[in-house]
Amino acid sequence: MNKLIIKDIIIINEGVRSASDIYIEGDFIKKIGINIKLDNDVQIIDGKGHLAIPGMIDDQVHFREPGLTHKGDIRSESKAAIAGGVTSYFEMPNTFPNTTSIKEFENKIKIASNNSFANYSFMLGGTNDNMNEIERIDERQVAGIKLFLGSSTGKMLIDNKSSIENIFNSTSLPISAHCEDEQTIKDNTEHYKSLYGEDIPISAHPEIRNDEACIKSSNFAVTLAKKTGARLNVFHISTAIELDLFDGNLDLNDKKITSEVCAHHLWFSDEDYNRLGSKIKWNPAIKSKDDRDALWKGIKNNKIDIIASDHAPHTIEEKNNKYLNCPSGGPMVQHTILSLLQNCEKYGVSIEKIVEKIAHNPATIFKVNNRGFLREGYYADIVLIDTNTPTVVTKESLLYKCGWSPFEGQKFDNSIYKTILNGNVVYEDGVVNSIPQGKKITFNR
Repeated sequence: MNKLIIKDIIIINEGVRSASDIYIEGDFIKKIGINIKLDNDVQIIDGKGHLAIPGMIDDQVHFREPGLTHKGDIRSESKAAIAGGVTSYFEMPNTFPNTTSIKEFENKIKIASNNSFANYSFMLGGTNDNMNEIERIDERQVAGIKLFLGSSTGKMLIDNKSSIENIFNSTSLPISAHCEDEQTIKDNTEHYKSLYGEDIPISAHPEIRNDEACIKSSNFAVTLAKKTGARLNVFHISTAIELDLFDGNLDLNDKKITSEVCAHHLWFSDEDYNRLGSKIKWNPAIKSKDDRDALWKGIKNNKIDIIASDHAPHTIEEKNNKYLNCPSGGPMVQHTILSLLQNCEKYGVSIEKIVEKIAHNPATIFKVNNRGFLREGYYADIVLIDTNTPTVVTKESLLYKCGWSPFEGQKFDNSIYKTILNGNVVYEDGVVNSIPQGKKITFNR
């Protein structure tokens, strides 16, 4: 059994900042405190006064395996995750074949068990006709149900309202929904095609997938959740107006309707389309500075509960297509935490609040077993952050299979010093351990 102690660190956990040590035995945190009595065979890690936070639980990633592995795969993208301080992830079902059956879910588990550098779970996709598969779910093994109420990468749009309501009525699992109104998007697309033909500018993306498309679909999902009592998590909120749908005053344990924001919606705005073009084409679209500012405020006042990456790689050749054939999404998981730390104080958001949204809250909302907090008896998933050493994003430093990032050239003030996964140092000195050590996530349901 490996034994190690991390000394001289500032722990940020559950809203408290404290100088302490963390002693680890095997996979788990054995003791948090000072002057811990140790055996002779304990490895000592010098924390150098760095911050120690629980590893990020990223509740929305697209690692593209199976079927889209020219863009990324579980091995390559989870390796990038570990380098970015993401120790656990929930991967989305819009792979090929779609993860809409227990068979395909189990196939992904098998792939990850051999190849994942981070802890893993997967969502099962809901469709117009797979209620029989949803009813077979072991709730202790599946992260949740993913519904595409608006189209995105992959053909997983669910648009039959009776099927949607049936799912809401039939599962106690968290339902995570991509909310954009499909008819609004189609109408707006036709309008811009009438203006530009096939040469629609990328800058039109937030007008095509606009505020109306978002609020109409999010309102539908929230209203249905209230009607049915379903447990709903609205993915990637991108507009100020949607925040009015959520209650920031309820204790998280009392919330049945929660929301998530993604790092790119907190960093970029529509002013960046001219500079970055299709590299920041996401669904939902990146919108105005006012929307971005409101999203940060939503984090502060708890109308937003989770921050995720929505890591979604495509090749640069695919991204260079014209608007109508250019896929939405981009690689983010390696720099999500650094981007959040870079801007949080500017918006009056503490690092403690960031830790809550990237680790504590995903663990609580999805009922993750013994992860997401620095607690004795919990898995030792720990990230040490060096606040004195900057990170410059270069093409050579990227671990994504797609080989590019919208952050190329960006200098972040902080760096990931070490990542510890299940009690093992898996990232240090800019290098990921070559042996995948991720474990399957289970849920306390």
